[in-house]
Amino acid sequence: MRVGILTAGGDCPGLNAVIRAAARRLMTHGHEPIGLRRGYRGLAEHDWIELDQRSVSGILHLGGTIVGTSNYNPFREEQGVEKVLSQQTQDPLDAVIAIGGEHTMMITRRVQEELGIPVVGVPKTIDNDVTHTDYTFGFDTAVQIATDAIDRLHTTAQSHDRVMILEVMGRNTGWIAVYAGIAGGADAILIPELELTVEEISAAIARRHERGKDFSIIVVAEGAQLAFESGDRRQIRTSDDVDQYGYPRLGGIGTALAVELEERTGYETRVTSLGHVQRGGTPTATDRMLATRYGAKAADLVMAGETGRMVALHGTEMTSVPLGQVEGIKTIDLRYLELARTFFG
Repeated sequence: MRVGILTAGGDCPGLNAVIRAAARRLMTHGHEPIGLRRGYRGLAEHDWIELDQRSVSGILHLGGTIVGTSNYNPFREEQGVEKVLSQQTQDPLDAVIAIGGEHTMMITRRVQEELGIPVVGVPKTIDNDVTHTDYTFGFDTAVQIATDAIDRLHTTAQSHDRVMILEVMGRNTGWIAVYAGIAGGADAILIPELELTVEEISAAIARRHERGKDFSIIVVAEGAQLAFESGDRRQIRTSDDVDQYGYPRLGGIGTALAVELEERTGYETRVTSLGHVQRGGTPTATDRMLATRYGAKAADLVMAGETGRMVALHGTEMTSVPLGQVEGIKTIDLRYLELARTFFG
């Protein structure tokens, strides 16, 4: 069998570990893995690279992806579907392993159902918001980076009696914010799934100062709204534009919140936004292990002819679910936030 392997959407720590595991598993059983460059664009434009023992050696610990990535969607690009079908006619692949987030899983399902190409999906995102799997690889690394940042902010916040706000990624979910906030001992956490008003945060900071705590650490997810007791709600964006999926370009809520808190409390407030730092660099040992398991399982599904599925982690078991079930986003269990509230203030 010739099996294409692609990475689509945003990059994330652990992509190379998946590629390595899937390719090595396929080669071990006598199959030929092919790297499709820049996501589904590589499939449409026959932009392939050879994946052999040499090319997948020494990449386990590397961030990014050796095959590149893009948001190319053949169903939205002009002549995209025709190009994919033409490529399959002239130089066909027996199956494709597609590594990506919820949008990639949607495209992958359509590729099998509408174009007849056998596919297996592998869920990746630092946001941990893909449904029907407990954890995506890349999440643990992003949480560790954010936790390290909180640890560093603690020392400078305490030295200068400041309020420190850390803005993290997560888009429409608060997984990174809550996990890093609990691990880093944050004094307040703002997430899209649960509203917390500016007045409530200000009051909590004031209570801390009354008890002799002269600094506070606040973690806020980029998709959280700036909310007020008056009922006013604001979603902060970097611009009025939307991305190619129609989603707003989020970012800046940390700065907006800082202005409101400093005005109400009188305490100096500073902001750190980690941005794409959370998506880059070396994956943690946990993500390397998880990504390796995902890649090997994807190859096993292809070799067994069990396509049209997404690899999934359920508890400690690596299994799979039909791609048709993978839709929407997985929001955080609010019981985690209730645990965090135990330590607020």
